[in-house]
Amino acid sequence: MTEFYRPEKPSRTAFPIADAGYPFIFAAAFTTGVLALLGLAVWTIIALLITFFICYFFRDPDRAVPLQPGVVVSPADGKIIEAKNIADSRFFSGSCIKVSIFMSVFNVHVNRIPHEGTVKKIDYHPGKFFSANLDKASEKNERNAVFMELENGRSVCMVQIAGLIARRIICHIQEGDRVARGQRFGLICFGSRVDLYLPENIELKVSRGDRVAAGASVIGNWP
Repeated sequence: MTEFYRPEKPSRTAFPIADAGYPFIFAAAFTTGVLALLGLAVWTIIALLITFFICYFFRDPDRAVPLQPGVVVSPADGKIIEAKNIADSRFFSGSCIKVSIFMSVFNVHVNRIPHEGTVKKIDYHPGKFFSANLDKASEKNERNAVFMELENGRSVCMVQIAGLIARRIICHIQEGDRVARGQRFGLICFGSRVDLYLPENIELKVSRGDRVAAGASVIGNWP
C-alpha cells in the first residue's frame, strides 16, 4: 500500500492561489471595475472572464506526495512529450534519461521538487521564446536550471523553460538549500515546460503522451 505525506502545511483557503498571481488578478479586477463604472457592459464581461481565468491559471492546489524511498515525482503538471535516454547534455554529466513535461495554459504551473536533496547550483540563462513543445526549446529558450545532489549520492537536474507566451520564470530556492520531495519551488507564467534529467539506472514509470501532476505522479524509482 502506497503511503503519502504533505511536504508543506495545508492551504488555508478552499481555492489556493500562488502569490505570484495576485498582481495579475488585482490588475484584471481593477480593469473590470473601471469598465463597469464606464458602463461598457460587453467589455466588462470580457474583463471579468479574463479575471476568472487568471485566478484559475494561478491555482496552487495542495498535493499528497508518495512517501516510499527511491521515488522521483513529477516537477510539473502537464503532458510528457519526451522520455528517453540521451548520450550527453549540458545539464548532466554522461548519459542520462531526459523527461520533458509540457504545461499548457490550462495546467497548474506551480513547480515542485522531484526528490529530497540539496540544491548544488542554480543557473539562469536568458534566451528566446519558441513554443515550449518544440525540441529546440530545451537549448534556445530562456531557462533556469536547478542542479541537485540527492541523499543517496545521485544527481538530478530540473530545467524550467519559458514558452511562446511565457515571460517570467520564478524560482524560490537558492544554492545550498535542503529541499523535500514535493515541495513547491517556483512557477512559470502562462504556458511553459520543465525538463528533468535523471541517472540512466532509474526505472522509468512514464512514457510519451502520459499526463502527470506535480508532486503526486511518480516519474521513476531506483530498484
